[in-house]
Amino acid sequence: MCDSCGCDLTPDHSHDSKVIEVHQSLLAANTAMAEKNRAHIEKMGAVAINMISSPGSGKTTLLEKTIEALGNSLRIGVIEGDIETDRDAERIRAKGVPVIQLTTGGACHLDAAQIHKGLHLLEKEPGGDQLDLLFIENVGNLVCPATFDLGEHHRLVLVSVPEGPDKPAKYPKAFISSQLFIISKTDLLPYFDFPVEEAKAEALQLNPELEVMPLSSTSGEGFEQWLEYLTRVCGK
Repeated sequence: MCDSCGCDLTPDHSHDSKVIEVHQSLLAANTAMAEKNRAHIEKMGAVAINMISSPGSGKTTLLEKTIEALGNSLRIGVIEGDIETDRDAERIRAKGVPVIQLTTGGACHLDAAQIHKGLHLLEKEPGGDQLDLLFIENVGNLVCPATFDLGEHHRLVLVSVPEGPDKPAKYPKAFISSQLFIISKTDLLPYFDFPVEEAKAEALQLNPELEVMPLSSTSGEGFEQWLEYLTRVCGK
């Protein structure tokens, strides 16, 4: 019995099966919608990349620098996900590419149904229906976004140097489900204890197929490799 509210805290497992069934049903519905999204994106002629990370890892800055570097050679569109505000979308819009902001109102991740809506809105934006590359900047979180397929073709996980090197060990699913691991803000390596090789080894132990890419959007270090990666996945 809980002293503060009088609730019976005795474990009740009678509803466990119902909870599991509902969870599985939700994931199945999301997966089905994700497949529709993937087909939709391919019909647009685009390749979609789902970006996941903790808040403040540098996703939006990476997108800004990428658009500056590739905006004349690749047609880029962005779907921005945030709990509140459209500040990131405004930053991307200032770079001259089509962008849609999706605010979740408290949810810690985007889901396939939201992306389905976002795709239709993006197509109404000038140039939004003719893309080579679609970035989906997910809500800042390394837990929930790793579970939900949005219809992307590639998933990348970012960890910034100030966050520390232990994120692969703490949040394994984010790394197991991704194709690319970006270690961002490498210009700060002299000021933080972040053994790059240790983080890389832990990530590769979880996912041997993972490509690991240290870079800095500020200094440009490692950025050429990132641009080559994008050109490659777009088949350009």
